Amino acid sequence: MLDRAVIDALFPADLPEPEHWEQRYPQRQLPDGAKVTRLGPSPTGFIHIGSLYVGMIDRDVASRTGGRYLVRVEDTDQSREVAGALEQFARAFDYVSLVADEQDDTGDYGPYHQSARESIYLSYVRHLLRQDKAYLCFATKDELADITRRQEGAKLPTGYYGTWAIWRDAEPEAVQAKLDAGVPYVVRFRSPGEPGARASFTDAIRGELEHEANRNDVVILKSSDQALRLPTYHFAHAVDDHLMRVNLVIRGDEWISSVPLHLQLFDALGFEHVTYAHIAPLMKQIPGGKRKLSKRKDPEAGLDFYIEAGYPAKAVLYYLRGLANGRLAELPLDEALDSPINLDECGVAGPLVDLVKLEDISADHIATLSGEQILEAVSEWARQFDADLVPVLEGERELALAALAVERDGVENPRKDLRKWSDFRSAYAFFFPALFEPVAATDERLGGMAPELVRTFAADFADGYQALDDPQEWFNQIRELATKHGFAPNPKEYKKNPDAYPGSIREASQLIRVALTGSTRSPDLYTVANTLGTDEVLRRVRALTN
Repeated sequence: MLDRAVIDALFPADLPEPEHWEQRYPQRQLPDGAKVTRLGPSPTGFIHIGSLYVGMIDRDVASRTGGRYLVRVEDTDQSREVAGALEQFARAFDYVSLVADEQDDTGDYGPYHQSARESIYLSYVRHLLRQDKAYLCFATKDELADITRRQEGAKLPTGYYGTWAIWRDAEPEAVQAKLDAGVPYVVRFRSPGEPGARASFTDAIRGELEHEANRNDVVILKSSDQALRLPTYHFAHAVDDHLMRVNLVIRGDEWISSVPLHLQLFDALGFEHVTYAHIAPLMKQIPGGKRKLSKRKDPEAGLDFYIEAGYPAKAVLYYLRGLANGRLAELPLDEALDSPINLDECGVAGPLVDLVKLEDISADHIATLSGEQILEAVSEWARQFDADLVPVLEGERELALAALAVERDGVENPRKDLRKWSDFRSAYAFFFPALFEPVAATDERLGGMAPELVRTFAADFADGYQALDDPQEWFNQIRELATKHGFAPNPKEYKKNPDAYPGSIREASQLIRVALTGSTRSPDLYTVANTLGTDEVLRRVRALTN
């Protein structure tokens, strides 16, 4: 064991003792049963939809028990930090209004960036070194690689443990010689675990679990040749969760195998254990099975995908709550958002992320909104993702509201073709002259109808067009022209003798539909024409005559 003076010389002279931090971060005064939860995003990449999923559960459990939900940025691996990641975190959380009770400068248990907590970690590392529960390790990369090769050759578990931990029981003189020579070192935890030992613990979702105990002397403090002495995740999480008085850690099930190590660290530091709840990961259906949703492979894994597409945040949250607790998917949206998420109802099999289902939910939600609400939401989305749409919506506000009212206002089954804000162009752009490209007589959307017939039909329609109030009378204008130009009176008649007609009344109607909307599918044609107004109807129809 190293002399205390040697250990203390490795750290700043004014480094506080652990008691200082215990007093600085006292036990929280909260009601019995209150849960303090945390989300720990890492800026090594943009935020995953799974982080929102966990954060949503974190906040719900904390708020319903009178506890606290905090966000702690786990940025100890600064070499892998991605520029702009922190800004993306803020944008993502703002999008779904997932506001933490504590983050950055809004809580008493900060700093909430691990990179700003160096002195806290050093106090506890020094504490473990003084107790001989940690030690200095000067092993090189080549030496560590050689250990792994020899273990694999002997068919032994790989790792730095037992006799393979070459600096675990080093003589103090050998350690001092390395220090005198200025050789960089890391600090390793002296694991009490033995090969073959088992550890058991209670998971708040999965119940009693048993796992192989940790035997590895893991690194707890990174290399001494770095300007900022930061710990590894395992050690930082133990110290932070203790001092921030977190008592429930909700995280992905990939961390289950780390629990034995984390409990060893809590014991070595004299900390009370936290309760862990390991969530099943979000999955994706693939041919032949399913796999974890991957940020590298799947665009929908990143939260920016949903923001950029313009899914309403309420629809996304409702969908995710239904994945967490299936009963919530059976409730109306507002009721589901107000109902609790129960950890004991979270499954142990990863739920599938189904974008088709999400789009259905989103369309149903949008169908309940007023035109004013939709226009405001689309405008806000467009300001960030479709700048050219903004002046159109602002300049044609009344037209936009009239378009949004088509087959929505006052009907039992409103239109649901708007499933997210980015659908606005495909669903409604044709209403706006500035966004509509007039159709030519030779356009393929007219189904191969002879261009000369298209021109003469359009000319006759424009010459006699009347903006009639009665829908049937309005449609009779098309019906009469169809008869005049030799169209069959109905599709059945046309099908009997297709060579005798250029089409049926359906094809004649499609000619006007395509002229007005640019599509063979649209809302009620009379309502569209009424919304466009006579001048715009005539402008579009006459474009076919050119």
